[in-house]
Amino acid sequence: MLWIALVDRIGSGLWASVSVLYFTYVTGLSVTQIGTLVAAAGAVGMAGAPLGGRMADRLPLTHLLIALQLLRAVASFALLTTDNYALLVVFSAAGGFGDRAASVLTKLYAARVSGPDRVRYQAVNRTVANAGWALGGLAAAGALTIGTTAAYQWLLAGDALSFVAAALATARCGEPPSVTRTIATSKDPAPAARAASPRRDRAYLAYVATETVLFLDDAVFKVGLPLAIAHSDQAPHGLAPLLMVLNNVMVVTLQVPLARLGATTAAARALLIPLSAFFALGGVAMALSATGGAMAVTLFLTAGAVTFTVAEMLHATVSWELSVALAPDTAQGSYLGVHGLAQAAQRSIGPLAVTAAIATGPLGWTLFGATIAVTCMFQHRIVRDRLPRPALSVPPVTVSEH
Repeated sequence: MLWIALVDRIGSGLWASVSVLYFTYVTGLSVTQIGTLVAAAGAVGMAGAPLGGRMADRLPLTHLLIALQLLRAVASFALLTTDNYALLVVFSAAGGFGDRAASVLTKLYAARVSGPDRVRYQAVNRTVANAGWALGGLAAAGALTIGTTAAYQWLLAGDALSFVAAALATARCGEPPSVTRTIATSKDPAPAARAASPRRDRAYLAYVATETVLFLDDAVFKVGLPLAIAHSDQAPHGLAPLLMVLNNVMVVTLQVPLARLGATTAAARALLIPLSAFFALGGVAMALSATGGAMAVTLFLTAGAVTFTVAEMLHATVSWELSVALAPDTAQGSYLGVHGLAQAAQRSIGPLAVTAAIATGPLGWTLFGATIAVTCMFQHRIVRDRLPRPALSVPPVTVSEH
């Protein structure tokens, strides 16, 4: 599955770097049309997370992953066939649905096959995925030097082919064990198992709500830093891609070592305290970057990127562990699907939050970091009240029976 993540992300890196340019120069869309298209794809993508999770509790996981990868491939190939706006929205939305559903199912696959080592497995998976993004982005940058319509089309075709390759590789993977499907096929499923539903689980829904806020670090790198640099009179505009490279290098080199800090549920919960400090410091660094000369602004923007990258890696570790540990074994797919809504919702909320921080100035960035920091502490309280049972990541011999 790690090779699949690499291939998938190389393709995504090819397309993510040039999608706006493709819709601008190849299909001739306006800024408003592109914004609407992206919003529509994001909205439909939000439905992909819970629906994908629910299906995974009833159907073979590998079969679903193959179907979703093929859906993404078809959607990408279809974009090459038309410049009709309505069809472009439909195809983009289908790709967004497949992307978010596949993301949840990939995480569920990792949880099922890795068991108590799921945090380390996910850390390695994220390292590989970031390496794939970097490779795809570098390839896209090279193609952009050509700048022709054919170059853009080949990048989109490469993205589609990566999904086909991922589907073929997934077909060679074994089906992981599933408690849910075992119960579903038994003659007398437990009533409690049938009743498990994240939609009726207020504590889990509250946890997911806090996750939406904690995922805002993603918007800092995709929107916040580039816009802050673009609107600064002192920051060199070439700093934006360099900070993205810095983010990728840090994740590739440090994600696995940092994951060891959250290898159990208790340890993951404890990480929320230093995580809150890093979010607060990141907000302060970004606030300071709005003042001073060119050197100071560059240093503070770099400090903000480093601090938010550390926060990103710590939150990834915490999120991987808690999202699974808080879910009953009999409904992991449904619960992780609802958890996937947090990241999907952030894609709509995040850009608004960081642009508001930039518009407000230093105070806005300070409040941005402080809000996430306070949310970390709130989640720390929610998790404490929710974990009466032993952590799944602790070896069985250490678990007491009382």
